[in-house]
Amino acid sequence: MVDPSNESGDGGLSDKVIDNLYEVAVDPLRYEDLLDHWEELIAPQRDAANADQIPADRLARFEGHFERADRVLRDVTVPVSRMTPVQLLSRMERAAAFVIDAGISISHVNSAASGAFGIAPGAELAALPLADGEAEALAGVARRVLAANSDAPALIRLTGSRNDRTMLLSIRRITPDEGRPFLLAISSELGWPEGFGRMLGEAFDLTQAEIQVVRALASGAALNDIAEARGRSIETVRAQVKAVLGKTGTRSQTELVRLTLSTMEMAQYSQTFRDDDSDASEGFGTLEPRPYQTMHHVDGRRQDYLILGAPEGRPVLYLPLDYGLVRWPSNVEAEATARGLRIIVPVRPGYGMSTSLPKSANYIATLVADAIALLDQLGVGRVPIVSLGGDSFLAYALHQARPDRFTGLICCAGVLPMTSSEQYERMDKWHRFILAGARYTPHLLPFMVKAGFALANRLGKRAFVQAVYGNSEADKATFDIPEVYEAMVCGSEVSLSDTHSAHDAFAREVISHETADWTDALKDLKAAATRSDDPLPVIFFNGLQDPEVPPLTL
Repeated sequence: MVDPSNESGDGGLSDKVIDNLYEVAVDPLRYEDLLDHWEELIAPQRDAANADQIPADRLARFEGHFERADRVLRDVTVPVSRMTPVQLLSRMERAAAFVIDAGISISHVNSAASGAFGIAPGAELAALPLADGEAEALAGVARRVLAANSDAPALIRLTGSRNDRTMLLSIRRITPDEGRPFLLAISSELGWPEGFGRMLGEAFDLTQAEIQVVRALASGAALNDIAEARGRSIETVRAQVKAVLGKTGTRSQTELVRLTLSTMEMAQYSQTFRDDDSDASEGFGTLEPRPYQTMHHVDGRRQDYLILGAPEGRPVLYLPLDYGLVRWPSNVEAEATARGLRIIVPVRPGYGMSTSLPKSANYIATLVADAIALLDQLGVGRVPIVSLGGDSFLAYALHQARPDRFTGLICCAGVLPMTSSEQYERMDKWHRFILAGARYTPHLLPFMVKAGFALANRLGKRAFVQAVYGNSEADKATFDIPEVYEAMVCGSEVSLSDTHSAHDAFAREVISHETADWTDALKDLKAAATRSDDPLPVIFFNGLQDPEVPPLTL
């Protein structure tokens, strides 16, 4: 048995884990190193313990480090108003971006701006490679934006000193909770994010040729230059621009470029498409906006919910997983409408604008009570449940609490309680890291989840999904379906966005799933499903490439 209190007994693994903890706290991109070294260290102890938790004395050396690392962790999922210039620029990896302070000097630059403009922190605006008089014009715009009582971005077109190249700057005023306002300047000197052209094409029904014209305009190219580069006449390019203006609802090339830059900024901000204080769930392609609705529980807590499909149709209760996937692909939502189904989607405590639960609350019991109260509020009597992933646990608890209210359970990628360490060993490493941690080291899980959410925010949701589900070709192929990807990105805004991170609620729920005794709930469910008189339909849809439930476990 490996003893982590023995510094020389594990080949230095303990020291590597401790180093990884602090590295992740500063840079979430190092998360996978922590995952690998922690698993190498803890797996033998998990197997030897064969219990619900690994004894605390075996983990004593790490607990203080987890606490200190948690204090150090620079959680990049904080609201923009609480971000430092360094945190903001760390999210602008493709755009040449810099920060202008209240003294109209450049206080921070990202690596793209350093390379494109040859500037460093502390430089004056005059150090930018601009034509004569352009730095003064930029300074004037900067002063006006700083003085304005608005966070709306301003767009300025500048001429560079190199071959009279046109450069565009989107300048946004950032008003921190503490300290003086500053400006985030994002330039047109940037790369074209992967998948961004497809996103524009889907959003505005643009052709490939029109997308390329928009791309050239956004980089500051003139129409003559675009025509020459594309081997087309200037009349053809003008006709393409006119078509794009009509499709996007913009009235000028400047307006079109501003729309493109602001949309690209959203894509770079972890592809977030709404603020959490929005009153609607809004997509970026084919999803229709859906208004968030609100109820207040007897204890004063706020709970939001969505209604998908037909507003007055037959009710279905949908449990959207602890990732908060509250939207369905647009074609599926349309099918629900066509079939007359009203899909009721609770936004659980700590997600979106729903009030977080106090630490003393029983998390699962409260989720059950909240769901029943929502059905009562909507005047819904009996209803079927559709659950996603680990929310099958919540479905069991709902049936156990109120069997009279539910007409059937459909568990998509449903999960049953894990009863042996072997079942955790079969999982892919990302799922094992979180789920085995919830069962065997629950007091250390909150830091792991918080760091994981920070990593997702830093990488962007597409890259994070690829990392977690990279070994499942079926999952990757599904995520590449545009309607599915849009639903995932849009729906998961309630769990992770620029203004919100539900890492605390996520950790509490996973711990509840993995440490609760589900024996009685499952006995009740099995009895209802197998009774001779009016059996309760219980259906599991499970694939064979599930990273959490591989075939042998299934």
